[in-house]
Amino acid sequence: MTDTLERTSESEAPSPNPVDWSKVQKWGSLGGLTMSFIAAIGMVAALDKRIIISPWLSLGFITLLWVPVAYGYIAATEKASDGSPPPVKGARDIISGLVTGLISGALFALFIVIIDAVDLTDVFRNLGPKLVELLTFGLGLGAASVIWIVGSGLLGLIGGALKVVRPTVRRVVSSAAMGVFGVALLELIVTDISQGLHIEFVTDWLYAINGGLTTISAIVVAILFGLLGLRSDDRTLTQRRLDRMNLEPQVLVRRNAIAAAITIAAVIFLPMILGGLTNELLANVGLFVLMGLGLNIVVGSAGLLDLGYVAFFAVGAYTTAILTSPLSPTWTPELTLNFLSWEGWLILAIVLVMAAIAGLFIGTPVIKLRGDYLAIVTLGFGEIVRILFLSDWLSPYFGGAQGITNIPSAALGPVEIKGTNSQAMFYLIAAFVAIAIYVSWRLQKSRTGRAWTALREDEDVAEAMGINTTASKLTAFVTGAMFASIAGMLFAAKVGSIFPSSFKLLVSIIILVIVIVGGMGSIPGVIIGAIVLIGILGGPTQPGLLQEFGQFKLLIYGALLVVMMLKRPEGLWPSLRRQRELHHDEMSQDSWLQGTSYQTGGVPEDEQGGTRYTDDAAPIQDGDG
Repeated sequence: MTDTLERTSESEAPSPNPVDWSKVQKWGSLGGLTMSFIAAIGMVAALDKRIIISPWLSLGFITLLWVPVAYGYIAATEKASDGSPPPVKGARDIISGLVTGLISGALFALFIVIIDAVDLTDVFRNLGPKLVELLTFGLGLGAASVIWIVGSGLLGLIGGALKVVRPTVRRVVSSAAMGVFGVALLELIVTDISQGLHIEFVTDWLYAINGGLTTISAIVVAILFGLLGLRSDDRTLTQRRLDRMNLEPQVLVRRNAIAAAITIAAVIFLPMILGGLTNELLANVGLFVLMGLGLNIVVGSAGLLDLGYVAFFAVGAYTTAILTSPLSPTWTPELTLNFLSWEGWLILAIVLVMAAIAGLFIGTPVIKLRGDYLAIVTLGFGEIVRILFLSDWLSPYFGGAQGITNIPSAALGPVEIKGTNSQAMFYLIAAFVAIAIYVSWRLQKSRTGRAWTALREDEDVAEAMGINTTASKLTAFVTGAMFASIAGMLFAAKVGSIFPSSFKLLVSIIILVIVIVGGMGSIPGVIIGAIVLIGILGGPTQPGLLQEFGQFKLLIYGALLVVMMLKRPEGLWPSLRRQRELHHDEMSQDSWLQGTSYQTGGVPEDEQGGTRYTDDAAPIQDGDG
């Protein structure tokens, strides 16, 4: 009887599925096309000067080498059908990754042969002899083709193997790779911090003379970050989402307090040990955080898609320029932006009033519009404002294309905060960002914030529940406009001159990308999004930490948006409410399987009392809605 049961269980055990050759062919072909596209747009050649591991690995080649690994991993991935056991991992996955990499490498080798045989520089100026020499390593087409095919195959095999190994091994490998990549890219910040702390020997050991990690330091960094990967848990992304939503309110409050304390300490002490260039990057990040917090109210809280947000930024900058610059075309009150005198507070008050008027002026005509129509109309208003500042009609008042120059710096009493003093300017911007964060947080918890949330969820239902949707929309527009105008005021004092070209549509789009990538409705998400997009990649005209990506910023923005919308639509640091909206079915299913309800803090159904918790961890008694 026992033998019969054992034979039955063995026969019912899932067997490895055969290789899905159509899937392998598809991802292998996409891999070859992706590698060819990256080389064709000039990314490999432009980033080849940035060394990651000296002297044999540059950032340009990393843009190619990740493709076989990632696509090999994807080709080896097989989802289980509903109700069926998960597929068995084994040789099938490794073979899928290997063949995917071989196909990618073969197509890329064919691409190199084509651009060497045919002159395509008239159509694609990057496809010239220099690119061929770079991609062939000076070894000739035959040897280079073999290297690319075999190398891509091995990388694809690694991608397939990562699907087979235990999650712990996968975490260790990914943590080690990302650690080496991150430490190499953050060479400027690491060098600044080591110089500020007078431990230059650390960077002397880490980095080579021509930049990038040395081979030995790269191995050590990989080992250290790999060990950190061991400390991670084996929970899936879904399990982490569910666990985070089931945390007790006291735990959430404690975590938020710790994160706030660490952030405040970093803002206060980190600029003291950083160099001028890094502080300049932080100041630019602060300006976009300030604007992002305002747009987060309009888009993230109220759900109003505003593509003309840069208009309010321009209003604040031009108002400040007119009130302070002696070269203002018509009005020259020549006030001083001193925040320890009445003149500075008067300028701030006038800027806020002008922003409120602009918010009402733009918000009132579009009050009945929704969705795409609202986005198009606000985009038009934003361009109208920029063109008006640029026009000859208003040039006697705003300077036209020449703008307004000689704007004096801000001050705190006798201390002048010049735009060239990036550390002092960062502290000034950080002070206003802190105020904006507090105001945003209080608004989210207020009756107005709840009205915005209801408006975003369903405007018709909100109006039926007695919410004045017109007033709520106008309040959102005006509040967001005030935040942007303060950023414009600080921008004018920092730069010392303003021109209409500084307020293009691209600024509005980038601020919107910051809010989406960070997490709509999330205050920490806006900060994270600004650090990633502005601090690392750079703004519309401002250089970022990775200056080599300057000409590819918009391409990376677009790719990042696509990936975020497909894989993590709630953002890098989402709010709990946003997570529940986007993953309601997923959370409900996992909670049901565990016999709990995520809406009741993970308490089993038979142990639930009369208290539930809102997204803000505030108790609600049954019967309160």
